[in-house]
Amino acid sequence: MRTALVIGTGLIGTSAALALTARGVAVHLVDHDPAAARTAAARGAGAEGAPDGPVDLAIIAVPPAYVATTLAEAMRGGAARGYLDVASVKGGPQRELAGLGLDLSSYIGTHPMSGKERSGPLAATADLFEGRPWVLTPTRDTDTSVLNLALELVALCGAVPVVMDAEAHDRAVALVSHTPHLVSSMVAARLADADETAVRLCGQGIRDVTRIAASEPRMWVEIIAANPGPVADVLAGVAADLDDTVRALRSLQSADEDKRHDGALGVEDVLRRGNAGRARVPGKHGGGPAAYETVTVLISDQPGQLARIFADADRAGVNIEDVRIEHATGQQAGLVQLMVVPASVPALTETLRERGWSLRQ
Repeated sequence: MRTALVIGTGLIGTSAALALTARGVAVHLVDHDPAAARTAAARGAGAEGAPDGPVDLAIIAVPPAYVATTLAEAMRGGAARGYLDVASVKGGPQRELAGLGLDLSSYIGTHPMSGKERSGPLAATADLFEGRPWVLTPTRDTDTSVLNLALELVALCGAVPVVMDAEAHDRAVALVSHTPHLVSSMVAARLADADETAVRLCGQGIRDVTRIAASEPRMWVEIIAANPGPVADVLAGVAADLDDTVRALRSLQSADEDKRHDGALGVEDVLRRGNAGRARVPGKHGGGPAAYETVTVLISDQPGQLARIFADADRAGVNIEDVRIEHATGQQAGLVQLMVVPASVPALTETLRERGWSLRQ
């Protein structure tokens, strides 16, 4: 791949353009909002404006509702040898394109499983896709050369290719992306009118649950509106669990000992099923979740504190597998949770104490 055209210079389109440009591909940038294309170009993502002739690959990075029409226009204009989109829903655009009577041999649907709470070209980064799955949904008509172009794009962006059927993809993202976003927003909505005293008690748990609720609502309306059936199916299951849990909690308020016992079992059931589901979430390097132990360290909110901790862990010969930070409300301090393999805990704790760190159980 020597040349590419990116149509749609939001977070995903600009990030892909930055990654390609950094690897020597000549990228052209087009957007219905000229200011967005100018911003992406100013960030080094490529040259603003359409190319003079066909490019190797056209990347359609527009909302799902506009994918088919944008692709059709590009195809009819002979913009590229191969075409792909990066929308988060695949079945609908694929059916729309087929309905337009276009030759789909030069097209492949794709979806990079990566993003941020922020959108737009200013939020884009060249490393956005590194190590992340990038789904490819070829049709039976997709030409091998176009599949190879898509695989080259994925490789240049540092992502991991995953080939799926379009409908299976849409059911999967309803489960692992779209429904979680709605549920996160529902939990976060409880905070909107909550008493300030309660809100000040927010800890890491509520921050984890509501993190993705900070995303742009209009963008997510477009995404979910393109995949309503599978999302509704998953959400119906969540609603059933909610109903059962509410009944279990009401039973715990009963004066009847048997009802309280049944209520406790009901709550325990949903928690245990949650444990089982969480255990299936892929861990580091895509494998199963590893059994890490946590070493918690108190740090002050000053420059260089994290660098010191990591340097001291290196001094102990310990690899930090993961890290989380919990900020203390109203204080210039916080807790850093260092996840390490169990065998590394003694060496790490000994070194950190020797270096003057305050550890917490």
